[in-house]
Amino acid sequence: MVKVGDIVAWMDEWARPALAIDGDPVGLQLGDPEKPVTKVLATLELTPAVAEEAVARGAQLVVSHHAVLYRPADRIREDDPAGRMLRRLIQADVAVYNAHTNLDVAPGGVNDQLVERLGLVDVEVLAPTGHERMFKLAVFVPVDHHRQVLNAVCSAGAGWIGGYSSCTFNISGKGTFKPEEGANPYIGSVGKLEEVDEIRLETVVPADRLNAVVDAMLAAHPYEEVAYDVYPLERPVKTFGIGRIGSLAKPMALKELAVFIKDRLDAPGVRFCGDASQRVSRLAVLGGSGMGWAEEARKKGADAFLTGDVKHHDALDALAAGLPVIDAGHYSTERWIVPVIVAYLQARVAARGALVEVFPSDRIREPFAFV
Repeated sequence: MVKVGDIVAWMDEWARPALAIDGDPVGLQLGDPEKPVTKVLATLELTPAVAEEAVARGAQLVVSHHAVLYRPADRIREDDPAGRMLRRLIQADVAVYNAHTNLDVAPGGVNDQLVERLGLVDVEVLAPTGHERMFKLAVFVPVDHHRQVLNAVCSAGAGWIGGYSSCTFNISGKGTFKPEEGANPYIGSVGKLEEVDEIRLETVVPADRLNAVVDAMLAAHPYEEVAYDVYPLERPVKTFGIGRIGSLAKPMALKELAVFIKDRLDAPGVRFCGDASQRVSRLAVLGGSGMGWAEEARKKGADAFLTGDVKHHDALDALAAGLPVIDAGHYSTERWIVPVIVAYLQARVAARGALVEVFPSDRIREPFAFV
């Protein structure tokens, strides 16, 4: 059986809450983490139409990129569209989880999907927001409990390297121990030296998951006293951040690039500001509303900046600073994360061997029409 809390834990392994920008509400916003789940709806955002879709299709959980509660709610009223939507979800017992800027920052998240769709190379983080400290966990496990402990630590957040999960290294060997008076051994007898076939299981753990991973390991391990080591890693820490900057497969004129972006993002319309003939080799991207990071893009040497929700005066400021801007809209720069969420959760469900249907919303749309 899969519960709401399991889906939340899986999403948090990918888009860890610690990656979110300060003040951004992420995580389970509505519902009971202990509620069983058989259907999950994934969406870019939760609108009244999407809420009705979730209820009609029998979803027990909605996984959204945008928060349903972004600012503290001081009322939930039937004569208010947002209040009516929340009441409908509560009455139908539909839980709501969101991963916002943590999913923008996370490997394989919103901005990496833009990079992939546009074929950028030599990619780096646009605006660093933090650095990840990593630890190496090594634990000695009897052979018959190896898979159980491995699954436990990886489910708790260990074993992630880039876009790969459950990364471990395992070495077989002989463990020795002699239970003394007062011990209650899982294997062996008091006063007798034991030699046991064991596996040394090694994996990497980010600092913010270390306590949870160790707790999961201890709970899954059969020994009364578990032999394990935790090492701080001295390798260069990984930098996390918002946005990406990379090189186009081939330089393009600004107008040509705008047309290319429109096609690759299947956007109903794209606008740009700057010299249409200016050559662009290095492109900065930030899905959603990214003009707050335009100066970072300029400082990083971007020839142009792709984002959405560009305001008039922000565009003028960018032009004055010598940075052309391409606005493909909020929806078109973020929508590509939804099928990725679906595929990720489907893979986690399959690995569990559970029967949970994960599907994208078919009610979410670009709110603007173009003429």
